[in-house]
Amino acid sequence: MNLLIKLLGTGVSLGAGLAGTKLVNAIWEKTTGQKPPTGKHEDVPTSLRSALTFALISASVSAIIQVLANRGTQRAITRFAKTQDIV
Repeated sequence: MNLLIKLLGTGVSLGAGLAGTKLVNAIWEKTTGQKPPTGKHEDVPTSLRSALTFALISASVSAIIQVLANRGTQRAITRFAKTQDIV
């Protein structure tokens, strides 16, 4: 069952990561009025400052999501271990 919880934690982490990326991209586009500098849009000129700012924001959000997902998975494993001992 621990494997199932770990797989579920990985799935939640991936889903949260995708949602976080969409959220950061949407906020960036709404705030700056330009598409995010991801390298996919070659026709849009990107300054180094905006690329670094976007990278810093994206990395911060990704790190926060990873920490929260890991903590949630650890809590679920601990809770499962306690209920397994009771039964």
